[in-house]
Amino acid sequence: MKNAVIVLSIIALIGLIVSSITNFGITIKNKKIKLYWAFPLIVGLIFIIFGFIPFDTFTDGLLSNNGMNPIKILILFLSMTGLSIFLDEMGLFSFLACKVVQRSKSSQIKMYFALCGLIAILTMFTSNDIVILTFTPFIIFFCKRTKCNPIPYLVSEFIIANTWSMMFIIGNPTNIYLASYFGINFIDYFLVMAIPTLCAGIVEIGILFLIFRKQLLKEFEYSNEEVKLKNLPLTIVGITILAICTILLVVSSYVDFLEMYIVSVGSFFLLIVICLIYFLCKKQRPIELGNAFKRLPYELIPFLLGMFTVSLCFNYYGISASLCSIFGYEYTNIIYGFSSLLACNLVNNIPMSVLFSGIISNMGSNLTVLPIYSSIIGSNLGAFITPLGALAGIMWIEILSSHEVKYTFLDFVKYGVIVGIPTAIVALLTLPLFI
Repeated sequence: MKNAVIVLSIIALIGLIVSSITNFGITIKNKKIKLYWAFPLIVGLIFIIFGFIPFDTFTDGLLSNNGMNPIKILILFLSMTGLSIFLDEMGLFSFLACKVVQRSKSSQIKMYFALCGLIAILTMFTSNDIVILTFTPFIIFFCKRTKCNPIPYLVSEFIIANTWSMMFIIGNPTNIYLASYFGINFIDYFLVMAIPTLCAGIVEIGILFLIFRKQLLKEFEYSNEEVKLKNLPLTIVGITILAICTILLVVSSYVDFLEMYIVSVGSFFLLIVICLIYFLCKKQRPIELGNAFKRLPYELIPFLLGMFTVSLCFNYYGISASLCSIFGYEYTNIIYGFSSLLACNLVNNIPMSVLFSGIISNMGSNLTVLPIYSSIIGSNLGAFITPLGALAGIMWIEILSSHEVKYTFLDFVKYGVIVGIPTAIVALLTLPLFI
């Protein structure tokens, strides 16, 4: 049984990698549905149906009343993503980016640092994936209009979003999964990750500027094009609810019954109710709200449940314990940090997080929070080493290709390694100072 679990899991991971690279999916009514999630889900179902894992073990893990409950994690992530997507549908991100560009006038350096700062701030409070997928078309469009080289902005955007997403627990689904799995609350997470993220961010922006400084010293043709918000009242409502949600996530660290998933889904539900009332009073169709629901990453549900089942089997057959013994219990910041960074680029960062949660949980009396946070750092920074590090990387490459921006796999790796390795070293070495 154990060998069969290993073989089937490897098949699932190979299928995941190949389907991600080839953009495997089906088209229904001119809409492409990606099927990368099908391979882990099918293998997970095989494990359950054919008794590789007792059904009560599966249900106990699925419905457990603790941080590792995947249902709570999915609710937390999808509701926070919903808030971010709604603000994007209102045009907030493009509006802010346009204002930053306008204030920069003809100085590329001013515009570059202002955009980098805006991307970092928005990523912390929303989601790295949403920021990347929103800003990428804007950057390409703007650079074409002003005849700037888009590569410095696109590379920096992708790297900065995947670094500053470490700051808050809500910045990346991998943060949510690993922190929730081990019962780490919002404020405890922030107190540990704030300085390592800040140090990593300073190092990477310095390296990025050194790489692109010659191109950024050139002036550009200023464009005074305006980008307007679609609906100012609802944008204000969305920002207010997101701010209140963030505050309540902090408060939830001190109130036992106020779990993070309750805060997030309650906030998203409040937004839905207010929007429906508003559109009903205006006798309008809630198009933006409907678009927000359409854009939610529903594929993460079968994907995470499939990987969760695989992880349960790894624990049940002692595979995770064996890997834990191989990793050892010393220098866990370096070992878990770089092994998770490498694993991201073999299996993607979400499967890596699920598998590493099982490995870390087998540390027993040797368990500290250091390998947990180190794996979180690896899951974020590993996303910009190769396009396979995160699904956002694959989608980002697709967007660039669709807009005829030349950027190869080797370009991705070149910039990712040059910036990513020193950034990871700084983050992992400063991490133990705050634990």
